[in-house]
Amino acid sequence: MAHYKGAASEAGRAMQLLKKREQAQMEIEFRKKKIEEDLKISNIENKFAAHYDAVEQQLKTSTIGLVTLDEMKAKQENIVKERERKLAQKQAEREREQQRQLEAKQAEKNRQIQQIQSLSFSLNGDIEEEEEEDDEETEIVLPRKRIRKNPDVDTSFLPDREREEQETRLREELRQEWAAKQSSLKEEDIDITFSYWDGSGHRKTVRMKKGNSIYQFLQRCLEVLRREFSELKTVTADQLMYVKEDLILPHHYTFYDFIVTKARGKSGPLFMFDAHDDVRMVNDATVEKEDSHAGKVLLRSWYERNKHIFPASRWEPFDPTKSYDKYTIKDKKK
Repeated sequence: MAHYKGAASEAGRAMQLLKKREQAQMEIEFRKKKIEEDLKISNIENKFAAHYDAVEQQLKTSTIGLVTLDEMKAKQENIVKERERKLAQKQAEREREQQRQLEAKQAEKNRQIQQIQSLSFSLNGDIEEEEEEDDEETEIVLPRKRIRKNPDVDTSFLPDREREEQETRLREELRQEWAAKQSSLKEEDIDITFSYWDGSGHRKTVRMKKGNSIYQFLQRCLEVLRREFSELKTVTADQLMYVKEDLILPHHYTFYDFIVTKARGKSGPLFMFDAHDDVRMVNDATVEKEDSHAGKVLLRSWYERNKHIFPASRWEPFDPTKSYDKYTIKDKKK
């Protein structure tokens, strides 16, 4: 029974004939639709003409005697609506009929497929048995080789998700630790010695946070100086300047910015805020010390009047990109 091929070949032939019949039917339907579309394009004007001729003929037969223009328009509209309703009804009937025909064709096609499938299923057992016998005779089992990694090869350059995630976590931990350390540093207190300059110096000291800005520092200076200097009673921090080591410091910088970067001025370090008479040793002028002058707090109006006179002639705006390799305390012009 395993070598009998007659029923299986007949089933295959029946399937091929059914496929050819379906292809031929599809070609007929395609050509039919194309012809209908060509006829629609060529006869569209005739259809419109026939529609309006029928409306005009019905209007003539239903109109007797003299009528007004409004009555004529109303009758014409009613006739056109009735005509369109009948045409729509006929079109719907044609579509329903086409749908019934398609359903009947599909039902017949499904019935034929079921018959062929039932015939082929009855022979599946014998065909599978024959195939299994042939597979047992021809199948050769090959040994499977396992692929393993060579432990002596450096694979650190290859992408490793676990290693990358570990490095990301470590970087985030270090970032958080650094941010916490900097926040703690900004909260530390610092004593700042300054001199209110109006042509002569008036030295004072205030306590600030390292994270405070120059603007906040000038506001605190005003609170201290207004008690002694009447010209400062109506002055705001915007009208004051802070000059440190012959550099005019912008209001938005913080003391933390100068401390962390170890910034240098023209005549001394900008990160030291205690005061000394000179930044160089008396006996050896070539050796620098980490000592600084008291920063000057002054009115901007005073600077505008006296910027051509020493010491204001030495002052210049702070530029973070400029470096001062050597400290100087004298005017180059003299």
